[in-house]
Amino acid sequence: MKKIVFATNNKHKLEEVRSKLKGKFEILSLQDIDCNDEIPETANTFTGNAEQKAVWVLDKYGYDCFADDSGIEIEALDNRPGVFSARYAGENCSFDDNNIKVLSELKGISNRNAKFSTTICLKLNGETNFFVGEIEGEIIEEYKGDDGFGYDPIFVPKGYSQSFAQMSINQKNTISHRALAVDKMMNYFRK
Repeated sequence: MKKIVFATNNKHKLEEVRSKLKGKFEILSLQDIDCNDEIPETANTFTGNAEQKAVWVLDKYGYDCFADDSGIEIEALDNRPGVFSARYAGENCSFDDNNIKVLSELKGISNRNAKFSTTICLKLNGETNFFVGEIEGEIIEEYKGDDGFGYDPIFVPKGYSQSFAQMSINQKNTISHRALAVDKMMNYFRK
């Protein structure tokens, strides 16, 4: 089975993607290839950051690789936090810190429309391809659910009554932004 690196140390993302690509590739994490580098994410777009990470792994470690950059864009906050989603409340902040900041900034605001986006950059056999997944929804006023990570407890996808954190991983894996981007990558692999 071909080995490919998913340029992440986020165990939640790794679990989601491994479950989607099971049997197709052996998915290695950065830890699996002894990459302890602080990989830069200095672009101002999800596409730029994803490509930056994939190029880093390919150039320094020689593995075919895919990397993602994901975030949440909230309409009433001028699409913030966007590329700063992971560290919206500051460097070394927790998921809770980010969620608390978002809920605080939306206090009293009726427009709670939001969109989760993922861009995957795949570097495979000398080619570069990008796959984008998006899901619209809204930010709810309080935490709901114990599963998931990041903004999952405060995001309800359009057409659903449960937050991502209330859904099983299987349910989330059929509709999430990352799942949609991974599905597009899977369709590319089938061609």
